[in-house]
Amino acid sequence: MQVSTEAIKALREQTSAGLMECKRALQEAGGDLEAAASALGARGHAIARKKAARVAEQGLVESYVHMGGKVGAVVELNCETDFVARMPEFKQLAHDLAMQIVASNPRYVCRDDVPEGVECSDEECLLLQPFIKDPGKTVEEMVTELVASVRENVKVRRYVRFELGLDGQDE
Repeated sequence: MQVSTEAIKALREQTSAGLMECKRALQEAGGDLEAAASALGARGHAIARKKAARVAEQGLVESYVHMGGKVGAVVELNCETDFVARMPEFKQLAHDLAMQIVASNPRYVCRDDVPEGVECSDEECLLLQPFIKDPGKTVEEMVTELVASVRENVKVRRYVRFELGLDGQDE
């Protein structure tokens, strides 16, 4: 089936998948944009699961200080190679995560970090929170999309949030 360039472009903008992946997904879906996007999402999750066991020791540390300088955050986002760590989309996600941490003040990176016996809501886990720039997706889904795009394991290793006047014991 022949797929229009406009349809490929639209799917790529929606999913950030590669051009050939978008074309293939549209061909398999008979030109249906929604079905192709869904298929690409499923492939992205499969890629992320496959790459999850791979070691991610490269990456970068990104910071964000909110206007007024009263609250800020530093986040470590890891990947497998320094090549990926220099990619604009990797840097953008790291920056967005620092902003997310400032805005939402999570207590843990993920459920696995919650001590046994401690009650914890989804809002207290960074990866389970709705993404501030796209509330229809979770932070974890944004990381998964990046994994599918760069074809490397990407992990939020750790973060620290600072708020003027609080020393961590007053929270």
